Amino acid sequence: MTKLNATRRQFFGLAAGGAAALTVPQDLQAQVATKARIVIIGAGAGGTALANRLMKRLDGAEITLLDPRVQHLYQPGLSLVAAGLKPADYVTSLTADWLPSGVTLIPERAAAIDPEAKTVATDSGKALGYDFLVVAPGLVLDHDAIEGFSLDMVGQNGIGALYAGPDYAAKTWQAASKLTEEGGVGLFTRPETEMKCAGAPLKHTFLIDDIAKRAGNGGKIDVQYAAPQGALFGVPIVAEKVRMLFGDRGIDSHLRHTLKSIDAGAKRARFATPEGEVEMGYDYLHVVPPQRAPDVIRQSGLSWADKWTDQGWVECDKATLRHLRYPEIWALGDVAGVPKGKTAASVKWQVPVVEDGLVSAIAGTEPRETYNGYTSCPMITRVGRAMLVEFDYQNNLVPSFPGIIAPLEELWISWLMKEVALKATYNAMLRGRA
Repeated sequence: MTKLNATRRQFFGLAAGGAAALTVPQDLQAQVATKARIVIIGAGAGGTALANRLMKRLDGAEITLLDPRVQHLYQPGLSLVAAGLKPADYVTSLTADWLPSGVTLIPERAAAIDPEAKTVATDSGKALGYDFLVVAPGLVLDHDAIEGFSLDMVGQNGIGALYAGPDYAAKTWQAASKLTEEGGVGLFTRPETEMKCAGAPLKHTFLIDDIAKRAGNGGKIDVQYAAPQGALFGVPIVAEKVRMLFGDRGIDSHLRHTLKSIDAGAKRARFATPEGEVEMGYDYLHVVPPQRAPDVIRQSGLSWADKWTDQGWVECDKATLRHLRYPEIWALGDVAGVPKGKTAASVKWQVPVVEDGLVSAIAGTEPRETYNGYTSCPMITRVGRAMLVEFDYQNNLVPSFPGIIAPLEELWISWLMKEVALKATYNAMLRGRA
């Protein structure tokens, strides 16, 4: 079987085989008896998957999950909603439905963390003591950092913001679809900060451009991509591939452009550049705001003091995800202060590392699992085609299916991995099975 002529039957065999290969045989591991109090802040992908796995590994532990959100969001699906390919409810489910029996869910936000006293305070004033703490609250979108922008603008006057949630992703499609039908200038942005799924702004750019061209309106659109970085992607070989694709499709890029403000009435966006401020007009603008750790993390003393100081990511060892000053604390998911790893696929590989570290700490043994920075981005480049880009801390490409799925080729099989197989694998991860 070659990488270019895989059949649909072979694809589903790959998907099933890949999911099986990534399943950790927890049933073969002996349970550890303990009365440890474990608090997990955040019931997103990381917190939920970890809670399920710990319930299988620990006998007698008191596991408490803290999260006010009723809905669980399948965030990898937001880019599909924002392109009109999936409905908003495709990405929503109930948080409680994913949690195992025996885990206590407190539907409140963590208001304060005292790592010296080993306590977490909730919004209502509850004080939770812990022996071990896992911080997995995700990140916050700093929309206020963009002067003139507010979420109530999304879907109107040509403004989109798919990161803000399923309803906003659907409203983003309302605004973007007008561009695909009527033409005009489409201006796509990304922030200067670290961000979740750094490929999503590129996916949205590619999809909206492709949808307009499929509708026969390619000659009526002018697609512009503006980014604060000096390259289109953090992995050099991928950045060069994206640059080539942009060139082939007539998409102009503006590097070292940081979105600072918008004038929605005049449809003008202002950017900071090394040469000074510049303005660009648009008919459709996709806003991706700066992203930071939640206030509770930044105010708790858990953040790095010498890097990402404006963003507040948790100080931790990049291989073990264990806090460098508080050994009973681990970081998981978007909030972790590591060079890579703000994707759902990264969480999938981080969870077993945190599980192993925590269980080893309880059992008094040496942990064995480490995280190498694995990050995966199914980079959609057009409807029905994607590149399955996987890489590590060193920017090495680490393909899961070498010789079958080429990471830098636009393949239908990579599209199906994103559109079909990824959600099933994600759901298995939530259950602690992958």
